[in-house]
Amino acid sequence: MRITVLGDVLLDVDLAGEATRLCPDAPVPVVDIADVRRRAGGAGLVARMLARDGHRVTLVTVLSDDDASQELEGALAGVRVVAGPSGVRTPVKTRVRAGRHAVVRFDEDCGRPEVPEATASMLKVIEQSEVIVVADYGRGLAANPDIRSLLAALADDVPIVWDPHPSGAVPVPGVAVATPNLAEAAKAAGMAAETPAEIAAAGTMLLDRWQAKAVLVTLGERGGLLLEGRDRLPRTIPAPPAAVSDPCGAGDRLAAGLAVHLAEGRGLQDAVELAIHEAADFLGAGGVASLPDRPRLLGDNTVGDNTVWRHSVWGQGREEDAPALARRVRANGGTVVATGGCFDLLHAGHARTLAAARDLGDCLIVCLNSDESVHRIKGEQRPIVSQQDRAELLLALECVDAVMVFEEDTPEACLDLLRPDIWVKGGDYRASMLPEASLVESWGGRCVTVPFHPARSTSVLADALAKVS
Repeated sequence: MRITVLGDVLLDVDLAGEATRLCPDAPVPVVDIADVRRRAGGAGLVARMLARDGHRVTLVTVLSDDDASQELEGALAGVRVVAGPSGVRTPVKTRVRAGRHAVVRFDEDCGRPEVPEATASMLKVIEQSEVIVVADYGRGLAANPDIRSLLAALADDVPIVWDPHPSGAVPVPGVAVATPNLAEAAKAAGMAAETPAEIAAAGTMLLDRWQAKAVLVTLGERGGLLLEGRDRLPRTIPAPPAAVSDPCGAGDRLAAGLAVHLAEGRGLQDAVELAIHEAADFLGAGGVASLPDRPRLLGDNTVGDNTVWRHSVWGQGREEDAPALARRVRANGGTVVATGGCFDLLHAGHARTLAAARDLGDCLIVCLNSDESVHRIKGEQRPIVSQQDRAELLLALECVDAVMVFEEDTPEACLDLLRPDIWVKGGDYRASMLPEASLVESWGGRCVTVPFHPARSTSVLADALAKVS
């Protein structure tokens, strides 16, 4: 499914260490910093969570051109970002923690700016969405009139989960569910919301005021109170017990999961129950502290002689290598697609072939010839680009979910490990004549060819570069 996250982004910086003494000139703890993490916050965190779960997600936002924005772009690697100019500096929130306890938070450039403009590219992505999460962090994007008009027009056909902010815009009419927390619901309704009856009254008021199909008032460790427009009966959805040291990110985790489950066709109450349980599991696993700083390639995971490059596809709260990704997708009833090659000097023909391959299933794993393998096959002057750079370039493509590097001249060992349902090659091959055909068919897989673009080839590009040099 095409998941779009729309909203404001910020840079979160976490400084963690231990406090064993007080400052000599003031009664405040001295924190010896041992770990510094920079990660995407706001709508960027929602997008990262969805990418971690293996979903294809596009983040629609606005960005600055300052150093913090460059940090954000790195933290969002693996997420497709369609952004317009923000016109202001990137907001940065820096948290200092001593052990398991927060000491202080510094906010920089977090004031409310003018409502940003929406570019044509931003609106096009929203229009093509199959499910939308609006993560409003009060910096004006959700108040843009063009965006709001488009969201309101889509609301009857596209599930929209709106996570509001006290300083943000009200949800557009018709959203599938709005998810204020208790404090946000009380402020928006302008009334006390402490007892179950008061919380239900506040939720009912927001249901009418926002004209939403449903309102879910999230209650932290108590779960949530759900009200639907069709019957207005308040339903309490309890959360499972979880040891929580830092509640940061719980609302983002809930909104992300809720959007996915609604898009899968689940009923609202079922989707809410699953999302609340996932949020509790997320907090129990350490919350945002359990997230890596950014999606990155790691070369420390090996299977035999095959280096596995990990990508920004995660499952069950951990980074996932290519074989684990294949197992998970297959266990969930999905189709595993694989393709292979040298991919030296990545060009438009490669990109088209890979995109066509990804459309055949639920994940695409690229089996990549190592530098030594390319050297043996292509000659002394190849590869032009190293295997690490080739892997990183492939992973930058939205259609590629994982890359597995193999040392042999052919990918048979790699294929036997992955056991894809579909093995794809460019249309310059005949599927029945592929040397891997019998191996793939031995476990019930099939070989498929996709359109080949003869005018675009690495050899042609290499020759052209040689003439220029």
